[in-house]
Amino acid sequence: MTRFSRFTVAAMVVLVASIAGADGMIIIPHPPMPPYPPRPPHPWPMPPPHYEFAPLEVKYHHVTARIDDQIAVTEIDQVFYNPNHQTLEGEYLFPVPKGARIDKFSMDINGKEAEAELLDADKARRIYEDIVRRMKDPALLEYAGQALFKVRVYPIEPHSEKRIRLSYSELLRRDAGMVSYVYPLNTEKFSAKPLKSVSVKVELSCAKGIKSVFCPSHTVEITHRGPSEATVGFEAKDLRPDTDFQLFFAPEAPSDVGIDVLTYREKADADGGFFLLLASPAVGLEGARVVEKDVVFVLDTSGSMAERGKIDQAKRALSFCLKNLNRGDRFEVVRFSTEAEALFGRVVAAGSENLAKAESFVQGLKPIGGTAIRDALVVALGPATETRNKGRPYMIVFLTDGRPTIGPTAADEIMAAAMKEMGDRTIRIFCFGIGTDVNTHLLDLLTESTRAASQYVLPDEDIEIKVSNFYAKISDPVLTDLQLEMTGGIRPSKMTPSRLPDLFKGEQLVVLGRYAGDGDAAVTLKGMVDGKPRTFTHELKFPASATDHVFIPRLWATRRVGFLLDQIRLNGENAELRDEVVDLARKYGIVTPYTAYLIVEDEDRRGLAQTQRSLPQFDAELHETTGRMYNELPTSVAGDGAVGGAQSLDALKRAKGMSAPSIANAPMMRGGRATMASPLADRMEQAVSGQQNRYVAGRTFYQNGAQWIDASVQTTADARRIQVRIGSDEYFTLLKKHPNAAQWLSVGRNVQVLLDDTVYEVIE
Repeated sequence: MTRFSRFTVAAMVVLVASIAGADGMIIIPHPPMPPYPPRPPHPWPMPPPHYEFAPLEVKYHHVTARIDDQIAVTEIDQVFYNPNHQTLEGEYLFPVPKGARIDKFSMDINGKEAEAELLDADKARRIYEDIVRRMKDPALLEYAGQALFKVRVYPIEPHSEKRIRLSYSELLRRDAGMVSYVYPLNTEKFSAKPLKSVSVKVELSCAKGIKSVFCPSHTVEITHRGPSEATVGFEAKDLRPDTDFQLFFAPEAPSDVGIDVLTYREKADADGGFFLLLASPAVGLEGARVVEKDVVFVLDTSGSMAERGKIDQAKRALSFCLKNLNRGDRFEVVRFSTEAEALFGRVVAAGSENLAKAESFVQGLKPIGGTAIRDALVVALGPATETRNKGRPYMIVFLTDGRPTIGPTAADEIMAAAMKEMGDRTIRIFCFGIGTDVNTHLLDLLTESTRAASQYVLPDEDIEIKVSNFYAKISDPVLTDLQLEMTGGIRPSKMTPSRLPDLFKGEQLVVLGRYAGDGDAAVTLKGMVDGKPRTFTHELKFPASATDHVFIPRLWATRRVGFLLDQIRLNGENAELRDEVVDLARKYGIVTPYTAYLIVEDEDRRGLAQTQRSLPQFDAELHETTGRMYNELPTSVAGDGAVGGAQSLDALKRAKGMSAPSIANAPMMRGGRATMASPLADRMEQAVSGQQNRYVAGRTFYQNGAQWIDASVQTTADARRIQVRIGSDEYFTLLKKHPNAAQWLSVGRNVQVLLDDTVYEVIE
């Protein structure tokens, strides 16, 4: 995508100088030339002098949306700034979402409100294409098919601001029980600088209640104000947005647990479709319905816990957990170092007397001795036999800062001992690894085997905050031992997570997978409540073709890659796992140090030309570095790199956004620095985070030099190739023949894209 920080107007007929907060942009069709003294005549024409011209900047862009059931009113507040010495003239363009109606527009021009016009989709497309034809810049093609709101803006005074306020209303679409709201926030192609302030606030209100809320595009804060209202907020500074804001919510909450499914399927995909399932307990769920549980808190008190105040933080975290036990819960506290010691010898009621005794016990703990992890697990699992047939969830919260040094130290021996103690009892072991001198394989195998989760607290993180925040999420189980079933000829496969975790109050279960078959189906979620089976069934449709929710395949692939890499880490590599990682990572643009190594290896093996490579910046040194990281996955169990790798793969497995998680600031990079020279670590970090790829309308494009390459091109080496010059008659003929290709061609001026059986090379 072409970006301007400052540029020279030389032989340019038209200049798009635009800053977009949302899709609103200001077009400057004819930037003024600065005055200069007349020159004597020359025997040949002279070009005009070069001069610097800075595009407009945006001060802020704020969006407020109010949604009542399916009626949405969106208000936009933008401020543009002209940093130039010249007065400018331009046009404000706002591509209108399909079906929306402009309600109000406000912009003051010389004390008068500017006049505006609304153009239908056909007229708008001609304007977009005319700008593309003159500018040889395809960015606006992304909006082909949308109506256009257009306003002449003059004058734009030097060093002055223009504030634009716009509101529109629309009837939101409901699909398979879920309502979708989209706000166009893809501004990277128009913004010369990051936006100083961006915010989106959505107020939701549904008369019959809200089952679930899900935002696949951005990291948002969701606050429920009772069963029928919620607020969704996103805010950032110095941001260059490149993804539209998407929000899905399910009205009505007829049962304790709501189930909703979204699908994506292309007719030509022989492997079937993709689905995203959301399961949420009703927001108004009364406390009496929350499942009573048994919890054993296990704290490492070995000598190493004295470092950096770890023991004091851990004790404060344990105090928080004790205070947040529910009425009806039972608990036990186990401390371990050279040996393991239980406070009560059984699980006891969470009454005031027992809690006071536990608090006193915790505060008296001192760090000394070794690390007997096997013994600690055996002691913690002992009371589980008392509740074998009582239907109560049994949870262990296990905190340790070291590898086992007392008794068995091999992970397989400790796992075998733990599994023997558990027998057929349903138990969850939630592990917290404090610092980086922990056996990540052991902790992750314990959590994976018991459908729980691991957390790692890095040396610069606060143990108390991390443990207490996590425990607050898992303290109220609603449905345990979950199983998902589909009938009606629908066959789910490759689900992530493969083994469903328990469902907790205030949390939302997100499951992605593939499906074969089509038509109506009963989707059933089964689980246990107080030892009694509960079943929640919803009748849903799985279509033979559904291409609206294009984010689902990439979100599924991101989680799937995380799962496959984690299997390689914990159980070793095989050809099937490796090949699937390569295929998914390349196809969906999931670039991490591990996948980068595998992609480059695969392209080397196939002898792919450098101009066709997905990751051309990975030279031999970087390839060797990422290879070392990948090969250490199954063998490195402790240390910075092992903890960083575990955290990074967990982020992939739990991804909730359509964009693959960024690795630039991931713990993997902080961990990896300890195992290699810092300059090399910096280069690798820059190479991974700097690799430009865009996921557009179901396809991934990689930047290779000045061109963008459709990932599909690599799989069609024998396809015929046709070269087309951007802005030419042939270019627009191609757009008419393949109207769906407009978004793919919008990625840049030099693009290779596969259409049918032909690779089109678009060039400047």
